[in-house]
Amino acid sequence: MLGTVDPPGFLPDDDARGSLAAVAPLLRDADLTFVNLEGPLCDSGESSKCKTKKTCYAFRSPTRYAQHLADAGVDLASTANNHAGDFGEACRRQTEGALDGVHIAWSGPVGTIGTVTAKGRTVALLGFHTSGATNDVRDLRAAAALVKQAKAKADLVVVSFHGGAEGTHATRVVDGVEMYLGENRGDLKAFAHAVVDAGADLVLGHGPHVVRGLELYQGHLIAYSMGNFATYGRFDLSGPLKVGVILEATLGERGELTGGRLLSTVQEGKGVPRPDPSAKAAAMIRELSALDFPKSAPRFGDGDTFGP
Repeated sequence: MLGTVDPPGFLPDDDARGSLAAVAPLLRDADLTFVNLEGPLCDSGESSKCKTKKTCYAFRSPTRYAQHLADAGVDLASTANNHAGDFGEACRRQTEGALDGVHIAWSGPVGTIGTVTAKGRTVALLGFHTSGATNDVRDLRAAAALVKQAKAKADLVVVSFHGGAEGTHATRVVDGVEMYLGENRGDLKAFAHAVVDAGADLVLGHGPHVVRGLELYQGHLIAYSMGNFATYGRFDLSGPLKVGVILEATLGERGELTGGRLLSTVQEGKGVPRPDPSAKAAAMIRELSALDFPKSAPRFGDGDTFGP
């Protein structure tokens, strides 16, 4: 989320042209690069979501910001999250049009599958959230059916989910359903395993706003949360909320994990990402992976690497 026009005063001074400059080299060098787009790209409209701006957040970034994502190397984007509908269906459609205009494939609304080709392979993206307006993390049967539908036409299937509890105390992956503010935020282990069983090759989580551990299941990588990456202006950036990771995963012929790197980032100022030389996020992910997946975590090598 590179800045919001609502409320006024939360766009970067350079109109976000340089917001991703420091991390773009780490994004562009991949065959495919994915982000969760936390909020719509829309140039008009009113939100009925918030009665007060102090405790409620509604995001709306200008549609021109889609070009900033494309310039940084983004190929795939999920629009399945709790801010995608902040300004209604018209803004959802504008978001999709803006992403289409810069050739970023997307998924989010019910039944949507984003597709892109890389190195002669067709890759499908499925975005999930805890909402009936999107592909739903809580409906395992529908999720498995959608993965099977995508797998029938694609060589590789990437599943993204926005789920789980949020905040500084939400770093652990728990057994069973996670609740947050009285809302069912999904049984993430059950969901992730179900979509891999149905044919997903890579599962990417990004709901808790803090990093979580990595798991290998049936040879496939599940990242339960990659933390906060670029969240200009309106996000709490205290403690672990300011760090994130660019997760680099290399997949084999059958979509299995063959290797990866944890490229730690930290947000400076109001929320501009930079590479983190202290590698705090990577250290946290190593520790959390060992705690939550003692028998199924990837093997971590020296420095920032991991593998099967």
